[in-house]
Amino acid sequence: MLELAKSFIGKECMIYTITSQLSGVIKEVSGSAILLESGNTLEAVNLDFVVRIREHPRKKNGKKKAIILD
Repeated sequence: MLELAKSFIGKECMIYTITSQLSGVIKEVSGSAILLESGNTLEAVNLDFVVRIREHPRKKNGKKKAIILD
């Protein structure tokens, strides 16, 4: 998962964990954590609890989709 998470650095992503869903720009991926910037706050997410990482879907004109059905 570490090598896969590194491919999302600098992209706005949705990170699904066991109990929650986070959204933001991935700034850094290290040994067992992801540094996520959402707004002007930084969060560290433990990679052991990450289930899925997904780039935020966009419309044809480049804007973010408001409703995401998974």
